Formats: sequence, structure tokens, C-alpha cells
Amino acid sequence: MNVTAQLRDDAAEVIAQRFRDVRDATLGLTVNLSAEDCQVQSMPDASPAKWHLAHGSWFFETFLLTPLLPDYEPFDQAFAILFNSYYVGVGERFSRPHRGLLTRPSLDEVYAYRRHVDAAMLRLVDAVPPSKWRDLLELGLNHEQQHQELILMDVQHALSLNPLDPAYRQKLADPVLAAAPRTWTEIPGGLYEIGHNASGFAFDNEGPRHRVWLEPYAFADRLVTMGDYLQFIEAGGYRSPELWLSDGWATVEAEGWIAPLYWACEDGQWTRFSLEGRVPIDPNEALLHVSFYEADAYARWAGHRLPTEAEWEVAATLGGFQQIADCAWQWTASPYTAYPGFQPATGAVGEYNAKFMVNQFVLRGGSLATPQGHTRLTYRNFFPPAARWAFSGIRLARA
Repeated sequence: MNVTAQLRDDAAEVIAQRFRDVRDATLGLTVNLSAEDCQVQSMPDASPAKWHLAHGSWFFETFLLTPLLPDYEPFDQAFAILFNSYYVGVGERFSRPHRGLLTRPSLDEVYAYRRHVDAAMLRLVDAVPPSKWRDLLELGLNHEQQHQELILMDVQHALSLNPLDPAYRQKLADPVLAAAPRTWTEIPGGLYEIGHNASGFAFDNEGPRHRVWLEPYAFADRLVTMGDYLQFIEAGGYRSPELWLSDGWATVEAEGWIAPLYWACEDGQWTRFSLEGRVPIDPNEALLHVSFYEADAYARWAGHRLPTEAEWEVAATLGGFQQIADCAWQWTASPYTAYPGFQPATGAVGEYNAKFMVNQFVLRGGSLATPQGHTRLTYRNFFPPAARWAFSGIRLARA
């Protein structure tokens, strides 16, 4: 074998191993789940773990195997509809709010589907020139990692509705605590560049890199803690309409919010439901599971504000701040829109991000449930302003 062929084979094995590692990590998230756990859908915005397991395979099958592997035979033609999420350009889709009704195929069949796709993907990496699949494969792996976090979000929400307060897992490690007291770093105003610099993988919504003008501001060195937020609750934050955006106050009234999602107070003691079951509130731990509306109201009550996403990225790039990507996604004041010069990819894969650039807000950073190495300082997560089941928290800014 010549040197060029050896290098090609070595590169293919590295890619194949990364594929296996990511796919195995997804399966690892279901080890402690029963078939019943994997079937349940607790709300329209969530999906069953079984559906997530199948959808990742659907992505590889639809965008890589079917068009690129000549001898590929789909596992089941019906899965093309059942496990399509929102790709209109690909074809018909099963109703998202009703995914929990898909008792067939069984969980075992979904596992078999994954094995079928995995074997075919390894054949593709070995047999088809990398130029045809490299970018789509990397997108597919990052897509799978996004669904790893979604599995944890959705499983936690489902288990939280069980009066037994069942734990998804045993406590893995001590939480990453926020330092006290909060300190501030002054960021000078000026012209900065934000967005992905085209080195390494990024989702299309992270670019193009462009210039922004920022006025001077200060950036908090740590996230808002549960103890910080408890003071807001006890000060009547959920009973003070002047602190809330109009839509936020309407949501508080309509939903009966009195605390973050999963919090409960019994005999004066606050607890929260976590992946480890119901646990006492730790006042030093970073706050989780608040909406944009709650984050904005808290910031106003505290006499500060939420950073814009440009302010967040510049500050995180310049400073060595705590809890950038290991605790909670951090709400920003920025609506989720396209950067100047943004062009979505052609074809159905272009629907990945662009079609959601309306009525949502950007979160930055990462969370305790985000796969290690998945995020970047340019990463743009996004959710509707009332969403609370994500691992979302608050970092403050001030003028």
C-alpha cells in the first residue's frame, strides 16, 4: 500500500471511530430507561426518546445513505415519514404532537434500525470518496449530539410528571457552583467581529463573521444562582407585573407560574426536580429551567439586564469567565435572526436553521447536558421565549 492510500485509510478510520463514538453516546443515554420511558411524550414540544433514537438514523439514511450509497436498502420505507422532523423538502411528516402515539415500531425495532444504518454508514465511509460526504456527516454527527441533549431534556420533563419523582440517574458529581459575590468585568466599547471564522465545523447560522459596534458594558463573571433567584421569588417577583414584558406577564397569569420549572415549596422548603430526582434547592448552584420572560424580569428586578448575543460572544472571547458552557444555556436579549450575508444551504438540509428565525431568542454557552466538545463561543442555540424545559439560566450585563 502506498503512503497516500495509507493516509486515506487512516483518515477514514478516524472518521469511522468518531461516528461510532457519537452514536454509542446516544445509546448510552437510554441504558437506564425502560421501553415505557422511551415511549412517553409529556408535551407537544417534547419527543419520546424512542423517536429521537430513530430520527438520528433517519437523518443519516435520508441525506447520506440513500443518495450516496448505490446498494443501500432502507430498513423500512415507512420510517421516511414517521421520523422526518420538519424537512418539508424531503416529504410527508408525522404530526409532532402525536409522536408518543407511535407504539409501532417497537423500541427493539428502532435499535435494529440504528444498527442497520450504522453498518451502512461505515460502508459509506470506506467506499465513497470523502468529498461527497464529509460535510454532511459532520452536520449529522452534530445533529445527533443536539438530540442527545434533547433526550435528557425530554426525559426529565416526562419523569417530573410522575408523583414518584423517579430519578433518571444517580448523582454523577458535585454541581458546578457559582462564585460569590458576583464580580463584573468592564468591556470597552468599539468595533468587534463576531460569528464563526470558517475554521472547523459550525452550523450555518453561526456565520458569516461580521462586524458589530458595541457601547461600553460590564459582564457578570458568573451565572445567577438559585439563591439569587429565590430572593426574587420572595420579594414578590412573580406578583409584580411592572417587572415583566407584556407577553411574559400574560404567560405568568395563564400558566400560574410562581417559580422556575420543576420547583416546589412544601412546609417552607424549596426543592426542584432534576435528572437525579427531587433534590433540595442549593442556593449556590447555578439556576436552571427559566424562560426568557423570567430571565428578563429577574434582570430588571436586579437592576441590570440581559446581554445581547454580540456582547456575550465578545465578553466570553476576551475574558476567562466561569460557567461559560458547563452549567446552563444563557438567555440573551437578542432575537434569533440571520446574520448579515447569511445564506442557507441549498436543498432540504437548508431547512436546518433558517426556517426558525422568527419568534425565538438566542441562548449562548452550553449546559450540564451538552455533549463535551459540542459547543463553541459562536454557537447560537434558540428557543421560544416561554420555553423552560431546556437547561437554561441567566447571566447578567449592565451598562
